[in-house]
Amino acid sequence: MNVKSLKGRRAAVAAGLVLALGCGVSAQASATGPLAIGGKAEDAVPHRSGGSGDKGTVAACSQEVLGVSAVKEPADSEDARHLLLTVQNAGDKKCTLYRYPLVRLGDGRNTARVIEESDPHPGVPVTLAPGEEAYAALLVNGPMDEYEAKSITLSLQGRRPGSSVGKPIDVPMPVETLYANDYQRVTYWTTAPGFALDFIMSK
Repeated sequence: MNVKSLKGRRAAVAAGLVLALGCGVSAQASATGPLAIGGKAEDAVPHRSGGSGDKGTVAACSQEVLGVSAVKEPADSEDARHLLLTVQNAGDKKCTLYRYPLVRLGDGRNTARVIEESDPHPGVPVTLAPGEEAYAALLVNGPMDEYEAKSITLSLQGRRPGSSVGKPIDVPMPVETLYANDYQRVTYWTTAPGFALDFIMSK
């Protein structure tokens, strides 16, 4: 992947992040003050801080504190088969992302299947400090019949397999219409966008 173009896209992503609030209202993340973490106690995990040795708990990230965006990869592509999903911790405390996002395109019957080999550190969740970002790459379609999708819905997983955190997040569309099908795939959360994209760009 071209590093220079990636930096440009990350700047565009940061400028386009929106904050998905629990009440369903969106606002620019950069213009929103600190919010309380909305994770439940059962979704908290032990966390050891870097140098102090203190122990605390880091709640699961929820829609109340995350800015979300989706962009085409590459940015000048004619179609929108490859998307980079970005979330940013817009709160004032650390929060944790588990496994991978549950992504539904339009009225699709199923969420996107995960690319199992895309987990950079198997079993280890991604913890975001305030202002930090995480990424997941999404392959929208493959060689089969397509349907029109005019929405992207992202749900967050909890600490326990099968559990969820908060409400579904409506992700701003990178284009007016996506052409999706059951071939869609998504990667695990990672803090390295290029790593995530490597698993879908050749598909």
